[in-house]
Amino acid sequence: MSSLQKPGEIPAKPGEYIERGPRGGKVPAAREVTIDPEDKPLPPTQEPGRKWERIGPPKS
Repeated sequence: MSSLQKPGEIPAKPGEYIERGPRGGKVPAAREVTIDPEDKPLPPTQEPGRKWERIGPPKS
């Protein structure tokens, strides 16, 4: 599993990020966001305690 990042943190690298539970588990209706190199910081999640996981490179 990739490392999880908290909302408001500077992303480790650009790419596709998905919302995960506090320990990395799947969440219902998870948000997916694309983070570009100039985007800072990671956006808020739908509920407190959730985190972001990078799932791949940015989509074209």
